[in-house]
Amino acid sequence: MLMLVGLVGLLVVVRIQLYKKAQKNRSRLLVALAITIGSIIAGWTSATAATLTVGKAAPNADPIIPVNVGDKLGIFKKHGLDLTIVDFTGGSKMTQAMVAGSIDIGVGAGTEMAFVAKGAPMTAICETAGPPSFLSIGVPWDSPIRSLDRLKGERIGVSTPNSLTDWLAKDLAHKKGWGPQAITVVTMGNAPTTIIAAFREHLVDAYVNVTSLFLAMEENKTGRVLAPVSQYEGKLAVGTLYASKRLIDTDPNTVRAFVAGWTETIDFILTHKAETVKIESEITGFSERVMSRDYDLTIGMFTKDCKFDAESLATLKRSFVDLKLLPTPPDMSALYTEAFLPK
Repeated sequence: MLMLVGLVGLLVVVRIQLYKKAQKNRSRLLVALAITIGSIIAGWTSATAATLTVGKAAPNADPIIPVNVGDKLGIFKKHGLDLTIVDFTGGSKMTQAMVAGSIDIGVGAGTEMAFVAKGAPMTAICETAGPPSFLSIGVPWDSPIRSLDRLKGERIGVSTPNSLTDWLAKDLAHKKGWGPQAITVVTMGNAPTTIIAAFREHLVDAYVNVTSLFLAMEENKTGRVLAPVSQYEGKLAVGTLYASKRLIDTDPNTVRAFVAGWTETIDFILTHKAETVKIESEITGFSERVMSRDYDLTIGMFTKDCKFDAESLATLKRSFVDLKLLPTPPDMSALYTEAFLPK
């Protein structure tokens, strides 16, 4: 009897050990299965994420840096996009990169639509901002110039020929009735270091650039805002997105995803000032104090629906002839599409 009890006890112990071993093996199997599934999902995510090269016409322009904000917040990634962002020193340089096939998306101004009319393989897909409230004409800190009227006969710096800033300088002379020879336009790029050096050496008497730069220059007394460009200009699609025709033809859903990521980013910017100012300060290198002032001046310019405004299109149409980019006004409807806008 005692032997039978011992045998039963031994069988129980063996069964328990076998059960534990089975459970252990089962746990290992589940862990291995989880790792395998995770790897497969990661592979799917990597395989389906679209990689886009995005060109910016300027590094610190307010209608342009939302692409950096959305990228930093992971908004574009949420829409299945991995962005490589490249800065250029003007809209014409960005367009050249588009022509060369180096970028997929361009973030610039409406003035680049003239290049679309001239055959550049891209199409405007979103008006991101209408009025030019983010741009100002700045002057050196010690300049005697105190009004726009005093710019007659002076040298005004702009980014590149036929760019938005080029047209704004020339249109000032037009609006003032001075004639095209009344000012001297100097193309010097839009890098902050270049503009600061030009002011310190008095290579130009004024510059058309982002307001935030001149606000930052006021802090160290190298330059100051003379007047916002909106003092003499209305809406002109100062912010515009472009997609290469290759991308539109081969992967329209990716274009649609980029526009969706952009509009979600704008929604965030409009409703989260403190977070936006902090991120934009990191992007521009300007203090949060400067970017906070800039935010208040420019937040009203953004469009929420990306639709192209009739006033903007009319102003751009005139600018193309003024800049001698085109001999006659183009059919503007052929230069943009609203097919990729959120429904």
